[in-house]
Amino acid sequence: MTDTDFPGIAKRRAEILSDLERLCDTAPTLVAVTKTQPDEALKEILATGHRVFGENRVQEAYQHWEDRKADYPDLELRLIGPLQSNKAEDAVRLFDVIETIDRPKLCRELAKAEEKTGLRRKYLIQVNTGEEPQKAGVSPDGVESLLQTAREAALDVVGLMCIPPVEEPAGPHFALLARIAGRLGLEQLSMGMSSDYETGAQFGATHVRIGTALFGPRDNSA
Repeated sequence: MTDTDFPGIAKRRAEILSDLERLCDTAPTLVAVTKTQPDEALKEILATGHRVFGENRVQEAYQHWEDRKADYPDLELRLIGPLQSNKAEDAVRLFDVIETIDRPKLCRELAKAEEKTGLRRKYLIQVNTGEEPQKAGVSPDGVESLLQTAREAALDVVGLMCIPPVEEPAGPHFALLARIAGRLGLEQLSMGMSSDYETGAQFGATHVRIGTALFGPRDNSA
């Protein structure tokens, strides 16, 4: 596989950035979701100057980024997938931002990891806006309590993240997330993916997490 297999990444990135700038006065940050992407794709998007990346799994993120961090000191790595408590220290060592805190135990483990490593990270609370039983995230009614727990653990919580139910319009879920963040004084809103990033931008997203629309359909056959 060669770089020519991914001729459109730079073009698609430019188009997405243009869309975001058109939709709102302050365009949200594009978080390039690199899960399952091969090295060729990472090299190509790094060559565009892009430096903000999202990963779903800690182990795969290490494979993608551990050796690259020294070469790209301005990287910002964001964990956007569920985090097991026993992976908290690994996550704190690699990621700059962890978007998926959703339970008190995880807050406690992350606090221990920060103390052990001497690293301070930023965090978002994942909100299950659709209250779907199969999905990670705290219920909307539980956000304030979890935020208090996280702050008692000295975690630097800066915002909220959500993934709306696939069968429902995203707008009401993004509006709900924005209302909760506004009430709690949280600045970052990570909302919007490949299929709904424009809606996310219109509802005040500060970060949109885009994979397929940027890199093309993932090849999961390997």
